[in-house]
Amino acid sequence: MHIAGSIPALVTPFQRGGALDLVAFEDLVDWQLQQGSNGLVIGGSTGESGALDESELAALLEIGVRRAGGRVPVIAGTGGAATGKALRLVRLAAAVGADAALAVTPFYSRPTQAGMLAHFRLLADDGSLPVILYNVPSRTGVDLLPESVAQLAPHPRIIGIKEAVTEPQRMSALLQLRSAQFAVLSGDDPTALRALRAGADGLISVVANLVPALTAELCRAVRNGQMQAAQEIDAMLAPLYAAAASEPNPIPVKAGLAMMRRMNDLLRLPLLPLSDVYRPALAAALRHARVPLHGALAA
Repeated sequence: MHIAGSIPALVTPFQRGGALDLVAFEDLVDWQLQQGSNGLVIGGSTGESGALDESELAALLEIGVRRAGGRVPVIAGTGGAATGKALRLVRLAAAVGADAALAVTPFYSRPTQAGMLAHFRLLADDGSLPVILYNVPSRTGVDLLPESVAQLAPHPRIIGIKEAVTEPQRMSALLQLRSAQFAVLSGDDPTALRALRAGADGLISVVANLVPALTAELCRAVRNGQMQAAQEIDAMLAPLYAAAASEPNPIPVKAGLAMMRRMNDLLRLPLLPLSDVYRPALAAALRHARVPLHGALAA
């Protein structure tokens, strides 16, 4: 399996009262597939993974697997502070038919590099799914260094990395490890074009929740050498990148989806809906990206 292109890290819709909104999630998955997304990440950090129990993750994955129907890979968020919990999530994802596991570095426990090597090797050896490494130090408090990734990349069931460190030197170091068996993916929307131009295989994206066709076209344009077109799309999306970072992810993107009437603007505590002060800029950024809005927001 080679992971590439535009892959949204999907949000998780909720009903008033707190239950999963599986109807809205099914509609979101169908829309993403219609808009040309090249894969789906379900139950990752954008999907409020820390607020989901295992049965809820299984229900979301079952929808993704059924609706995707093998057309694109379904990638399960399987992060855990402890290896045992992460392994249990990988096995759960395999049991419901996911294609790969997105395994974030163990958070809060802050393991050493050697500890992370042991963690990821065990997931790959015993979890029954191909593993995509996920490095996001701003969330986890620990950084999986390129020299550690170099030791993991040859593993036959470790198939790539989502890298959220934005310095060009980090992406350059990881791209030296890229192969037909090991994909390097950007995990940061604002710097994704730079990573794609340098040779990254694709993007696991937050804003693709809102603009799936444009993020898919951005990846496709770079792949086809159409750099001017890619730069024009990136410029169109620049205000949206900024708006999506106005408060912690996925707060702004859920507000945007509510503006598009695709789901309720509901999160699980301790996350709260987007502050009113940031809503006008988000609406303006969506209009700049030519996203249809409704009512007063359309003006």
